[in-house]
Amino acid sequence: MASRVLVVDDDLHLAETLAEGLTDRGLEAVACASSVDAVRRLESEPFEAVVTDLRMPAVDGLGLLARSRAAAPDRPVIVMTAYAAVETAIEAIRQGAYHYLTKPFMVDELALFVDRALGEARLRREARTLRTALRQESALGHLVGSSAAMRDVFDVVTRVADAATPVLFIGETGTGKTALARAMHAAGVRVDRPFVSINCASLPESLLESELFGHVKGAFTGATTTREGLVAEAAGGTLLLDEIGEMSPAMQAKLLHVLESGTVRAVGANKERRVDVRLVAATHRDLRERIRVGAFREDLLYRLDVVTIEIPPLRQRREDIVLLVERMLAQSRTTHPRSPVVSLSSDALSALTNHSWPGNVRELAHAIERVVLLGRAAEAGVGDLPVTVTAAMPSHLPERFGGHVLPIREVQRRYAAWALERLGGHKRRTADALGVDAKTLAKWLSDEPDT
Repeated sequence: MASRVLVVDDDLHLAETLAEGLTDRGLEAVACASSVDAVRRLESEPFEAVVTDLRMPAVDGLGLLARSRAAAPDRPVIVMTAYAAVETAIEAIRQGAYHYLTKPFMVDELALFVDRALGEARLRREARTLRTALRQESALGHLVGSSAAMRDVFDVVTRVADAATPVLFIGETGTGKTALARAMHAAGVRVDRPFVSINCASLPESLLESELFGHVKGAFTGATTTREGLVAEAAGGTLLLDEIGEMSPAMQAKLLHVLESGTVRAVGANKERRVDVRLVAATHRDLRERIRVGAFREDLLYRLDVVTIEIPPLRQRREDIVLLVERMLAQSRTTHPRSPVVSLSSDALSALTNHSWPGNVRELAHAIERVVLLGRAAEAGVGDLPVTVTAAMPSHLPERFGGHVLPIREVQRRYAAWALERLGGHKRRTADALGVDAKTLAKWLSDEPDT
């Protein structure tokens, strides 16, 4: 498909001649004799390059250059000028024009520079697309999840990474809201700017306001110096407000003002300052329920709820657990290189997969780190898992009795053997779990069944 080029000159005959010449050379060129009309067309139609005269009534070539760059920064603009206006043409180059041609010139010369400008713009777009893809792949590469639910989450995170709009992450505690917010920042165009995070539930209202918006010297008792807040610290980057559902209504009103005005006022200051921050919020609360009981502002939710990403709990995506265990095991072994644990038994993996994980990914990470820290064998078993996991496991004890009523001593022996197996062969741990001493456990295990 031929590239579209807009040729603008208040001399309609010249504009049409140049446009016809470019069209004859394989481009789709459109002539325009009004710079005002050209501005309208650039804002409403797709053009890949602009050729414009410098001296025109209403909007001159520099004005048209500025409008074009505002609408499409990468679109090349070539300016045409008479010899007497060369200094103005050089100023156009300073302001971002690709090249200038002094009249009169040959159409072939113009076509050469247009082709060159289009080629360079195409290369820049391809390079930017490649950099974005590599950046996003790197940013999301450490996130684990093969389930359909998490693939959907990753897809939305990738699609909104470059946007400046607010994003609201919702999900139970421990599902990874902060990790996803960091990944989204790292995958976006703000990656070279700060990522700043604060837990709104961790500070009282008075301290939270100062922490977010900053304060001037003497604003309150103890304010011995002027301090920029986290909003200013995150300038150009991303600010994550974790547990925003815990923020007080008064602080919510101040945050809403920042979102609406793009400005922030430090505590005790007389003037506001403009800030460019992408706001990301996270909560485990049902914000609409909080609105219903008067604890959250509806207008603030409308501001935050531009893009909402709901992260499913771990129990709803059990197919991700084995992948998470593999990643966490490798990370924990790096942190604790002296651990003998290199893998988990199939029974242990089954127990992890079937656990309900009320603490979600965070609870799983702690469980794996415990296994690596306390495990004694290369292959960790069920007995190495936290009691919170093993206590909820079904015992299936009736299967061990063969459906028969057995003497109590035989039941005792079989139960002790089952407990020892369940706790990975650790006799001391088994005796403690059964509430007996080591000698009693040994006696139970060695007793011959009654006949």
